[in-house]
Amino acid sequence: MRSLPQMLKPPVRYALVLLVFGSLCRAEQGQQQFASLGDFKLVSGEVVRDCRIGYRTLGQLNRDGSNAILVPTWFGGVTQRMLDLAGPGKLADSSKYFVVLVDALGNGVSTSPSNSKLQPRRKFPQIAIRDMVNSQYQLLTQVLHIHHLEAVMGISMGGMQTFQWMVSYPNFMDKAVPIVGSPRLAAYDLLLWQTQIDMVREDANWKNGDYTEQPARTALAEMGELMLTTPEHYNRETTRQQVGDRIAMNAKNASFDANDRIRQAQAMMALDISQDFGGSMEKAASAVRAKALVIVSATDQMVTPGPAKDFARLLGAELWELHDDCGHWATVCEDANITARVGAFLER
Repeated sequence: MRSLPQMLKPPVRYALVLLVFGSLCRAEQGQQQFASLGDFKLVSGEVVRDCRIGYRTLGQLNRDGSNAILVPTWFGGVTQRMLDLAGPGKLADSSKYFVVLVDALGNGVSTSPSNSKLQPRRKFPQIAIRDMVNSQYQLLTQVLHIHHLEAVMGISMGGMQTFQWMVSYPNFMDKAVPIVGSPRLAAYDLLLWQTQIDMVREDANWKNGDYTEQPARTALAEMGELMLTTPEHYNRETTRQQVGDRIAMNAKNASFDANDRIRQAQAMMALDISQDFGGSMEKAASAVRAKALVIVSATDQMVTPGPAKDFARLLGAELWELHDDCGHWATVCEDANITARVGAFLER
């Protein structure tokens, strides 16, 4: 399917792209920007009032607007921390593509329980991964005037959003690269995220969401140390003497607000890209039009790889399973290899 800019006559198309490109260039490369979506309706029927989406752009949109790539944030991630992944020769190569990094709803930058003036804290409605994707679609089409993407790709919860993009807007992108993500969390994953929610809610500082001090900082730091990698990798990279210091440092530096954490965790737990297809992953796969590269880690304990592998097989997609002992941190351990493999895939 051709995008709107492709359907216009060449002089009009180029004028439109140049107009959009000029407005995008006024913002410094990688600078934090915000788009107002007004009152944003969720798939639940509830509404996020005065919804704003944070984003950053790098690179240049080409004349026909065909080289845009969308990269959504991971769980608790913000686009500022994703800048290391975007740039010339990086995972999101801004020398070749116009890269749009987007802050997912509930991350503390885009509208979230922690920053909403109209729906603060526990008044903030429960969101879905589909809501994150829908807000990004509005950002692209209504604000950036981008009507087709070269690719959507993301890591962890960013990979979950990528899977949702594949079925929600199947004709909107040519390629999709979910990395250590999932189209529907496995039972073990649900246990992990529910445990983290319970840690927060059962902490003495929780106070039914009206805390003055972030609850469960130390417990969550310990959970992160346990689950992000494997025992083999952790024992090799960490001495006995370093364990306490690492936990204390991670707890001190934790910046993810507890109410934000719960809303994003609930969104991941509720994810099931087959919901609009009668619960059939086969039917969901048949709706996908994008060419996909699905990357998983065989040792991942945080987002176990089974569901992503199964969906990749249904798609007949390219599946790359990493077999190091880094677990969910395979994206760090295998950074150079992933960058090269994704780059080659996007060039096909």
